[in-house]
Amino acid sequence: MLSETRRTVPAGDWSEIQRDFVWDVPSNFNIADACCASWAKADPDRTAIIDIEEDEVREVWTFARLDDAARRLASAMADEGVRRGDRVAVLLTQSPAVMVAHFAAMKLGAIVLPLFTLFGEDALAFRLEDSGAVLAVTDDAQIDKLIAAARDTDLASVITTGQRSAKGHPRIQPLFSALKNKPIADPAPVGADDPAVLIYTSGTTGPPKGALHAHRFLIGHLPSVEMHLERFPVAGDVAWTPADWAWIGGLMDLAMPSLYFGVPLIAHRMRKFDPEAAYQLIGAERISTMFLPPTALKLLRQAEAPNNLTVRAIGSGGESLSSDLLAWGREVLGAPINELYGQTECNLVVSSSAGLDVLKPGTMGQAVPGHEVAIIDSAGHELPVGEIGEIAVRRPDPVIFLEYWNQPQKTADKFIGNWLRTGDLGSRDEEGYVTYASRDDDVITSAGYRIGPTEIENCLTGDPDVVIAAAVGQPDPVRTEVVISFVVLADGASREGLEARLIQRVKDRVSPHVAPRRIHFVESLPMTATGKIMRRSLREDPPKD
Repeated sequence: MLSETRRTVPAGDWSEIQRDFVWDVPSNFNIADACCASWAKADPDRTAIIDIEEDEVREVWTFARLDDAARRLASAMADEGVRRGDRVAVLLTQSPAVMVAHFAAMKLGAIVLPLFTLFGEDALAFRLEDSGAVLAVTDDAQIDKLIAAARDTDLASVITTGQRSAKGHPRIQPLFSALKNKPIADPAPVGADDPAVLIYTSGTTGPPKGALHAHRFLIGHLPSVEMHLERFPVAGDVAWTPADWAWIGGLMDLAMPSLYFGVPLIAHRMRKFDPEAAYQLIGAERISTMFLPPTALKLLRQAEAPNNLTVRAIGSGGESLSSDLLAWGREVLGAPINELYGQTECNLVVSSSAGLDVLKPGTMGQAVPGHEVAIIDSAGHELPVGEIGEIAVRRPDPVIFLEYWNQPQKTADKFIGNWLRTGDLGSRDEEGYVTYASRDDDVITSAGYRIGPTEIENCLTGDPDVVIAAAVGQPDPVRTEVVISFVVLADGASREGLEARLIQRVKDRVSPHVAPRRIHFVESLPMTATGKIMRRSLREDPPKD
């Protein structure tokens, strides 16, 4: 079976696999072929995507249909002037059209620029202008915003999944018209090191930067996916993530690997994550494997889980998870929640796997086989066990990005020698488990202590009255900084005595020296489009109680 021959991780325990692992990266490798065309040839009627709209309209796309649509759209893109190396923007919510657009662009040797539909005009304009995108694929809900954002950019053509069409600059044509084109016969020859995807960083520590990835970065993701999803794929697997496919987490932690392995992928558009609706979807579609960001897990925990779930494995990343959340996953969802770690520039390099006995609460797991991960100091030297330093990944590595788009100095600054610097602080124990401390710029310095916010936040969210929490430093004339926290409460939670109780909880469960001096109860926290807490915004412009 094709999915079996594609496994990158052999049988054995984690340490054996780490010791013996060797990358197999073909010189010619195209994500569009690996995730779509090869399946269309080998098993054309195999289910690729199950598309479920909010009104519960359900449509099944086979690999043959997906590949035919991608070939026709590639022909239409070529007619619009798209050539090898050109950037093609994709501004769509979860749907088969997202994958059709990705694969169509890749068949031409073009570079895909995934964009969040939640982006405003300014955010879109920056990315379109910086990338020099020449064509965009979008829908009628986004097109006016896109056109306004493209006013001073190189965008020449727009293909929309709706009905609108117009001549001018940019030219607009509907997708159904584009799909009438004759399919391209021969996709452009593409090498594993050729650029495939341009994903912009979230911009929490400065202006967003475009991380350019090669086709090989799909291969670099596979060992972690296979292991944190517990020997993925297993016969009967169905995969889903609420994470937007414009985010590297949604796209590469689950969506693309699922198609690569021929696992049916659920596409479902949620305007806002609804835990009750999510449970209904998981049960009705018999979803077995998921990538769930921590925020989604915390919201699911607030709702009552049905008894018809068939979940067997969950991956989660973006924020560290508390031990009580992991225990809840086992008890209520019936599946291990395996943490994973990476970033836009270098994803899925650390993970855990309960099935392979690589799981230690409070840590993110161990270095995934094939990736060399270390804790380094500012000079690039590896630090001893237990010391906090910067998490780093050694190159060459197929998952490491090629460069920051048009920013050679920023690219150079990302490395020290052959170590890619993640900007995240952590430590490693004698068994090789990596513990996340914080972003380098999120460190709180108080009375000589360097305090990371993660342990504080995990402790606070372990209380049943707390949905989500953030910890930041507040200037203090004596201690340099003191810790303050911002907390979103669960529905019906009483504030009576709650602040004192939560502060005492941190004192008791973590340490008195990291306990917040003050807790602010707020309606929401500022988040990036990928669901990460923007602690800088909390420091600079704290919300009012």
